[in-house]
Amino acid sequence: MSGALSRVAEGLALGATPTFAVMGLATAVAGDVPMEAFCGPAAARAHDGMVVMYLLMSAFHLGPWLKRAAWWR
Repeated sequence: MSGALSRVAEGLALGATPTFAVMGLATAVAGDVPMEAFCGPAAARAHDGMVVMYLLMSAFHLGPWLKRAAWWR
């Protein structure tokens, strides 16, 4: 069972970077979304901050991908 849990943990670690990258891109592309109606004119500035946050989170979770790339070489 330990091997299965290890594979699940590795899969989750590898899934974090692309998930945050997609969330950042989706937030950047969303632009004119209903959320702006709820948040008022400041929503455009909030989207910019969210994009940066998602891209930074993606970069911080890049470690497992770099380890895998080093292993392939």
